Amino acid sequence: MLFEDETDLLLFPPLQGGWSPRGQALAVPISGHNARRTLFGTIHLLSGHRLVLAQQRQRAVEFCEFLDILLWHYRGWHVVVLLDEDSSHTAGESQSLAEDLGMEFLPLPNRAPELNGMDQLWRRCKQTISGNFQYGSIDQHVDRFIDYVLRLPTREAFRKAGLLSPDFWLRDYLDRDR
Repeated sequence: MLFEDETDLLLFPPLQGGWSPRGQALAVPISGHNARRTLFGTIHLLSGHRLVLAQQRQRAVEFCEFLDILLWHYRGWHVVVLLDEDSSHTAGESQSLAEDLGMEFLPLPNRAPELNGMDQLWRRCKQTISGNFQYGSIDQHVDRFIDYVLRLPTREAFRKAGLLSPDFWLRDYLDRDR
């Protein structure tokens, strides 16, 4: 069982805080174009294994490429993917491929990112890696972000994803199978 979610990384950092002398506005230099990459990612609910794929966009065709990677990594397993109802997930092409690959999609409720451990992991990693720091290029940002996500110790990834919380909604499942 895997949590799946996407996130966008931008070249210009999200400004989480800053300072300037009292009474003076802080100058934030930006250019006219903000480069973007979409990351597709999963976290295995029991092992903590993570997969991440960077793409130019978030469409069904890119999501299907990620499904092929999931199949390769989890070949021989019955793969169940908990995900939101993004249009790239509900597209006929994605649904057909998942069925052909023997994958099962379990949709999470709309507007409930707190239920998706991968969504929580993205959010906390962005606070650490993306906030208040300008990378030289979008590719440097993506490489640094993916490296951070994949190198997190399993327990830390579980903590950041919210899976260790005693109030986590799948606590009984995790306690039974660990």
